[in-house]
Amino acid sequence: MMFGWPVEVVKRNETGKFVVLPKRWIVERTFAWLAFSRRLNRNYEIKPRQSETMIKLAMIHLLVKRLS
Repeated sequence: MMFGWPVEVVKRNETGKFVVLPKRWIVERTFAWLAFSRRLNRNYEIKPRQSETMIKLAMIHLLVKRLS
């Protein structure tokens, strides 16, 4: 457990075949969505709290766009 969340280490397939890894694609998809935010492409913020706020604002923007 890390920060109250269960963590599972998943090894990649060595045979070279494509296999969907459990839960990993969800995290990678979310990071890809956040990469569309111009402000998050570079680290402009000095304090970590400001960076966290910008990530939250980007996610709110994504969710609002999907609702409308």
